[in-house]
Amino acid sequence: QGRACLDSPRCDTPNAARSLTQRQASHQVLLAASILIVSVAAAHSYLGERFILKRLFRQPLLPLFGSDDFTKQTLRFAWHITSVLGLGFATLLILIHEGMLSSNAVLFAIGSTFLIVALFPLVATRGKHVSWIAFLVIAGLCFTSAIAD
Repeated sequence: QGRACLDSPRCDTPNAARSLTQRQASHQVLLAASILIVSVAAAHSYLGERFILKRLFRQPLLPLFGSDDFTKQTLRFAWHITSVLGLGFATLLILIHEGMLSSNAVLFAIGSTFLIVALFPLVATRGKHVSWIAFLVIAGLCFTSAIAD
């Protein structure tokens, strides 16, 4: 139930005629892509914090909305959310690589990603930036759908 294997060596698919070697090579490419995404996400957060956000925050007249602190925290969590979303995609590629891609696994990966994303504005702005509510609802809907399946 809810199983939607995508050309996995562990699942019977219309492409079952493909050799095991071809499938393994394809899955190794996905693993490499997921490792690259994780590397880019880590570099994006670290280098962005160090070389972009810190310099940006030294600028006068920074507040775009609300206080200076609110603006800084909003920019900071928005920057790092990009990295977390990349990690969510890496998770999906790993699930494909491991032959574990099912609708429930996808929903769990997306729900977990958005649960983590919701924590960024909730913690960074102490709940003042209400985007955390939408992200939390997205996570809840994904988990609800996975449980219902």
